[in-house]
Amino acid sequence: MKQFDTAGIPWNGSGAAILAGALALAACGEREPSYYQGYVEAEYVRVAVPFSGRLERLHVERGAQVKAGDPLFALERENETAARREAEERLKNAEAQLANLRKGRRPTELDAIRAQLAQAESSLKLSEAQLKRAQQLVAQNFIAKEKLDEARAARDRDSARIAQFNADLATARLAARADEIKAAQAAVAAAQATFAQAEWRLAQKSATAPVGGLVADTLYVKGEWVQAGSPVVSLLPPRNLKVRFFVPEPALGTLRVGQDVSVACDGCAEPIRARLTFIAPQAEFTPPVIYSKENRAKLVFLIEVRPSPEDAVKLHPGQPVEVRVTP
Repeated sequence: MKQFDTAGIPWNGSGAAILAGALALAACGEREPSYYQGYVEAEYVRVAVPFSGRLERLHVERGAQVKAGDPLFALERENETAARREAEERLKNAEAQLANLRKGRRPTELDAIRAQLAQAESSLKLSEAQLKRAQQLVAQNFIAKEKLDEARAARDRDSARIAQFNADLATARLAARADEIKAAQAAVAAAQATFAQAEWRLAQKSATAPVGGLVADTLYVKGEWVQAGSPVVSLLPPRNLKVRFFVPEPALGTLRVGQDVSVACDGCAEPIRARLTFIAPQAEFTPPVIYSKENRAKLVFLIEVRPSPEDAVKLHPGQPVEVRVTP
């Protein structure tokens, strides 16, 4: 009696061979491809400034290579230059007022007070001498006591004037009051903040390259009006080039971040080494049916790999590539 398998094939030597071949073909049909089709994608650095203005200078051209810190472009800045100059003069004025409050009077003013003090001292000597004579004359009954009182009052007046001028001289040698100095210090701080703001606004009317790389495009020409925040130059650093490709769901378990891959392209003398940096957390295309073993193979996941900056210069955005995963 002949035995039959579930496919209806007679179970003999030839049947076993046919079944083995079918299983091998099925296994080959499910085998992962030797490479994945992908493409190169770029992340551009678009350089803009926060203020609007007419484009006055464009230092770079499309296709040029720039280093970090190289000048890219500058907008007209007459208004900002004038505002900075005004803020600088106001700062100088506030600093001068503070320095003046911290010092005493000028030497000539001190000399004037000393001269007044010398006059008062001379007057005091005279009034003291007159007081002595008045006392003698009153004792001899030559003058009335009222004259003695007048002489004594003149002596006291001259003595008080000397005390006044001594106090004025001491005050003139001192700085201003602490409250006045504190107010002047606050005025200087406010002027410094205004000056710093004016300098920042002036600096923002021009831009330098934040990173080195290729000038992918210039979006304005000299003389055009640039809106605030509108990119003027587009840069492409080598490290911002990446390769994207898709893998089916069954192959997802064989990939991990940090894994090495090789990238081949038309015109590349040899494959480029890259490192896997991103695996999409969810499928790009999900069939609107219940999952099964058959339709799970239709799920694809986005994978990103990045070559080194030295190798990235060999690639171009939009270029098709072949990605081989290193076990």
